[in-house]
Amino acid sequence: MSEHKIVDDSIETERYELLAEPPYHFNLDLDRRDFFKLLGGGIVLVFALDAFASQESGDRQGESRRRAQSNSTPKEISGWLHIGEDGSVTAYTGKVEFGQNIRTSLSQAVAEELRVPVTSIRLTMGDTDLTPFDMGTFGSRTTPTMAPQLRKAAAAAREVLIDLAAGEWKVERGLLAVKDGKVINARSKQSLDFGKLTKGQKLLKVISENAPTTSAENWNIAGKSVAKLDGRNFVTGKHRYTSDTRLADMLFGKIVRPSALNATLVSVDAREAEASPGVKVVRDGNLIGVTAPDPQTAARSAGTIKAEWKSAPQPSAKELFDYLRKQAAGSPQGNERGSITDGLARADKKLEQTYTVAYIAHAPLEPRAAVAEWNKGKLTVWTGTQRPFGVRGELAEAFRIPEERVRVIVPDTGSGYGGKHTGDVAIEAARLAQAAGKPVKLLWTREEEFNWAYFRPAGVIDISSGVREDGTITAWELHNYNSGSSGIQHRYDIQNQKIVFHQSKSPLRQGSYRGLAATANHFARESHMDELAHAVNIDPLEFRLRNLKDERLKAVLNGAAKAFGWGKSKHGEVGYGIAGGFEKGGYVAACAEVSVDRANGKVKLLKVVEAFECGAIVNPDQLRNQIEGSVVMAIGGALFESIDFDNGRIINGRFSRYRVPRFNDVPMIETVLIDRKDLPSAGAGETPIVGLAPAVGNAIFDATGIRLRSLPMAPNGLKA
Repeated sequence: MSEHKIVDDSIETERYELLAEPPYHFNLDLDRRDFFKLLGGGIVLVFALDAFASQESGDRQGESRRRAQSNSTPKEISGWLHIGEDGSVTAYTGKVEFGQNIRTSLSQAVAEELRVPVTSIRLTMGDTDLTPFDMGTFGSRTTPTMAPQLRKAAAAAREVLIDLAAGEWKVERGLLAVKDGKVINARSKQSLDFGKLTKGQKLLKVISENAPTTSAENWNIAGKSVAKLDGRNFVTGKHRYTSDTRLADMLFGKIVRPSALNATLVSVDAREAEASPGVKVVRDGNLIGVTAPDPQTAARSAGTIKAEWKSAPQPSAKELFDYLRKQAAGSPQGNERGSITDGLARADKKLEQTYTVAYIAHAPLEPRAAVAEWNKGKLTVWTGTQRPFGVRGELAEAFRIPEERVRVIVPDTGSGYGGKHTGDVAIEAARLAQAAGKPVKLLWTREEEFNWAYFRPAGVIDISSGVREDGTITAWELHNYNSGSSGIQHRYDIQNQKIVFHQSKSPLRQGSYRGLAATANHFARESHMDELAHAVNIDPLEFRLRNLKDERLKAVLNGAAKAFGWGKSKHGEVGYGIAGGFEKGGYVAACAEVSVDRANGKVKLLKVVEAFECGAIVNPDQLRNQIEGSVVMAIGGALFESIDFDNGRIINGRFSRYRVPRFNDVPMIETVLIDRKDLPSAGAGETPIVGLAPAVGNAIFDATGIRLRSLPMAPNGLKA
């Protein structure tokens, strides 16, 4: 057996942003009297010990402490659910709405158990003062973890309501049922509204782990397509994003950015900005910023500041993949089964190939934004983040105050894709507000979003394998450098295998992205599977099925192939490709049809069929939206998205230079939903993105005989 550590799939190592150094180390310039005034007596020692413990564990954001807090989240119904005196139902969750429509699906879970219309549910989300602790909205965990929690709370509340009505009428519980916001006596036809039963009081009953929740087979509200709650507000512009937030006496901020990544500040000349009426210049460590009465004055004043920076030579995109191999550090993480040597000895054919993926940007619809206000020693920040409690911790650390003095509020936000886990903009806004003594709004520009946010990790993946003429894979060895371990494991039946992840030193800031490294690992694996199939002259679908025992993966492969018409004839330079995979509890398969114009090398994606199975489906239309959105997003990373950089500078950090999918890039998309009501519901925000790139690459090979092993595959057209 290998001496490598076994990879724990629940520990997603490529969430690099959570372990990175803080973006700023503030001086704050507080004297002892101000320090105690800010903190209040009797808590300094406790906070210092907490901070020390975090430093000792190497956990700069105190994440382990917050994980411990998650074990003490509310046990009573009232922590998750409140029924008002008017019968209104409010549910509470630390999850946030970023366009994935979990506001609707979580409301469906509550409505299902309380037997009320889904439109009657009000969901309070992502407010650290009002909602229970939550680690964050990532990892496709909302549906499998938060939905069951709210479902249990609602089911427990339903039982309490029945108990209250039984006591009121002095009848057996078995005669009572809950429907449309009322408890109804089946015999007497009497009814009582929820509000009259609870009288608006807190429901303090402890939620039982065995709360009688409704099985998927008996769902009446969940399992159905429900329109997006509050959708009209988004369409009409009524919804207020962070950038729409306004407070009395609010100022506007602007940050002066370094001349290169990883640069340190040498000197500042801010005399011209400081002479401008109403402008305040803030310098603290590496942060230089201004506040002004309006955004135009803030930007103009920041532009007059002359800052000198220094930085050491840094790698460029041209040397990236060699750099990642050479910079691999620490103990590799992986596992080994059987003997690679024996497996290769039994192979009729052997194959060694390398696959690479570039850094790509999140390019969210809504750039980062924050509004910060200090009031009597308490900091409140409105910002778009996937980790409100995590950002609360970052703010507490940055300003050296207890988390109880920090409130983070997250309005429904215009997408994140894993890119809004950190609190950079919140910290910047809070520091400016602290200096100005007034609320400050800070909006990142699109260029700042491209240049100063973190990227999806680049990576190098080596695969060596052996296969018999009958299609049996005898050996499989995979090494991933830097991009991550998510999706690195597979579901193929291979007796001799070794799978290892090597962490490396990244020249660019990197972190979570939709699907994490599962996109890179699936691209490499499913491309290599296609190469093996062609090496032994077996149909790529049949080849996969011969090496599979997993019935769920077989089902999506067959489902996608059937809907696509796998094996149908084709004309001209058209190719078909197929790929399958598993991640985050869901199974996916994609079939792609492409055409290639040999004259100009242009690749055109004509059709995609994607089959997806994630257990019991909560909202079919919502699931289709997730799948189709993932397919469109995946087109960019597959064909043309790539960050170009040189010596600490991003070369293509604007949409005019960074190619994202356009309307004319989108093919006909067909989704195949496999509903498994016998299985728990899994999330769908990430897994559907992983199948597109390898399916397209395999289709390009089918059309041209050219194998492309680097993402993006055709940024400037296909070259032989």
